[in-house]
Amino acid sequence: MNSSPISSAQTGVHEQLADLVTRHAAHPFRKPVTDYNRRAFDHSMAAWQAAGEPPLILDTGCGVGLSTLNLAAQYPGHFVIGIDQSADRLARNTHWEGPEPGNLCFVRADLVDYWRLAVDAGWRPARHYLLYPNPWPKIGHLARRWHGHAVFPSILQLGGHIECRSNWRIYVEEFAAALNQLSGLDAAAEPYATDAPITPFERKYLASGHTLWRCRADLGMDGLRKTKAASA
Repeated sequence: MNSSPISSAQTGVHEQLADLVTRHAAHPFRKPVTDYNRRAFDHSMAAWQAAGEPPLILDTGCGVGLSTLNLAAQYPGHFVIGIDQSADRLARNTHWEGPEPGNLCFVRADLVDYWRLAVDAGWRPARHYLLYPNPWPKIGHLARRWHGHAVFPSILQLGGHIECRSNWRIYVEEFAAALNQLSGLDAAAEPYATDAPITPFERKYLASGHTLWRCRADLGMDGLRKTKAASA
């Protein structure tokens, strides 16, 4: 089944993005963490520790988990945690062929809490993926996009190699702009093509003839320091 292209009245980076990012960086997000999300985080941390604490990869918003499985196969020396808030999505058939890699775990949790718990625990993932998040394409939905959300500074504080992909160019351009604003880096949106899609969305968008976009940046191990300095 073909997927329709993103439709939006917005034609470029949102004019309010920079002010919103500045405000979120100056005022830390204080929403209380729920006990359920804290237990979910502790469960995933225990799984990582049981594996010997190899370099960590976060697959945030992993959906049915196919991307998590692909990343675990691609990086056998790492431990991949796939996080999604939907138990239904995590329980679906992933269409994975062959034995599943063992260097991973799945966890049902709200990312807004999970990211902040990871920062508080001092995690520094080697790689961090945000693959095809809901783009919220209406102009008034800026604050619902991850780069417009109050949790965005926490995402960058985790450091490491971060990669966001979408089939909406503006989403990735905004992500790059917000990332650069807080980190001082010079990341950019770029077209992305692959013969081996790792998520059902990626496969569907490619089959529908959509151009894929991504933003990649290396925040290093001092993502926390750079983000704080940029927001000072």
